[in-house]
Amino acid sequence: MKKAGRDRIVDLIEIEGLRLRCVIGCRDEERRDRSDVVIDMTIATSAKAAGASDSLADAWDYRAATKAVIAEVESSRCYTVEALATRIARIVVCDRGASWVRVKVRKPGALRFADNVGLTLERTPADFAPAVLPAAGIPSAAGMLPAGMPQVNGVPAATGMPS
Repeated sequence: MKKAGRDRIVDLIEIEGLRLRCVIGCRDEERRDRSDVVIDMTIATSAKAAGASDSLADAWDYRAATKAVIAEVESSRCYTVEALATRIARIVVCDRGASWVRVKVRKPGALRFADNVGLTLERTPADFAPAVLPAAGIPSAAGMLPAGMPQVNGVPAATGMPS
C-alpha cells in the first residue's frame, strides 16, 4: 500500500514485464518491422471491497485492462515511447476507471551498449480531460486531435513524417 496524503491509503496493483511487439520508432526498419517493448504498470485502486468480500465482482479487473493494453500496443504504430505510454495510461485510467497509473515502457536493444531505453510516466483521468479555452469555454483543437497523430510542441506534424 502507498500513503497518498496523510490519512488516505491507496492500494496498488502491479503488472510487470508485459512483453509485446509493435511498430515503434522513426527509422525505416522500425516502421517496417515490429520491435519488442516491455511494459510495467502500477495502478492505484481500492482493494478494500474485494479484500472484505473475497469476490472478483468487487475487484478491479486487471485481466480485462491488460487485454485492452495488449490489443492497443500490438496494433499501434507510434513514433515514440512517450506516445505509446500515454495510450496505455489512457486505457487504464479512462477506459478501465483506475484513479492513477504509472506506466513504464522500455525498448530493449534500441541503443547500442544499453540494455533498454525507456520512459516512465504517471497519469490520472484529469490528464485526459478535454482542453478548454478559458475565455470562451470552447474545447481547444489540441484536445480533438486523433490519438497518435505526430506532434511537435503540441502542433500537428502530419507532413514530413516517415510513413
